[in-house]
Amino acid sequence: MSKTLLNERLAACVNIVPKIRSIYRWKGKIETARETLLIVKTKKSSIPKLIRKVKSIHSYTVPEIIAIPIAQGNSAYLDWIRDSVS
Repeated sequence: MSKTLLNERLAACVNIVPKIRSIYRWKGKIETARETLLIVKTKKSSIPKLIRKVKSIHSYTVPEIIAIPIAQGNSAYLDWIRDSVS
């Protein structure tokens, strides 16, 4: 999935955090799963397309896709994100 997001210029960078243990409620039951967390750096304007792409290729019916705004950051890094994402 990470390379797809990069190849389609929906992300500038994807951090992969393996071996996450998640405990959650699903269809009335408490479930436990091993998951991999992806932290995707993109532009706000690309989020709708990114969500559509992730939903189309993810194995979950309801994948976790949330957006956390960047309040501040290294301006050169933020410029790089903008330049890397179409």
